[in-house]
Amino acid sequence: MQIPTQITLRHMPPSEALETRIREKADKLLEFHGGVLRCHVVVEETARHHQQGRRFNVRVEVHVPGHEIAVNRDHDEDPYVAVRDAFDHVAEQLRELARRQRGEVKTHNP
Repeated sequence: MQIPTQITLRHMPPSEALETRIREKADKLLEFHGGVLRCHVVVEETARHHQQGRRFNVRVEVHVPGHEIAVNRDHDEDPYVAVRDAFDHVAEQLRELARRQRGEVKTHNP
């Protein structure tokens, strides 16, 4: 099953390879929470300086019934590393959400 994924690349040339990697990462999110409805990913080249090089920001928004998870990650030089780090963080948040929904996490009554 594939998750409807919207990909936006800003201030950088189109990259079929990067978009394919993002779609693979998005589809893998179903392993952590089966209720993922959609995913929106924005990859942006934020600065290009001669001395500092390229800098990328990745924002991933994942929608699950009743919840929205949003993650931002920055990385110098490599958008693939920024994408990997962002999706790793989203996966951890989805795992935690699934544990809470199954009642595996203790909650304290006030």
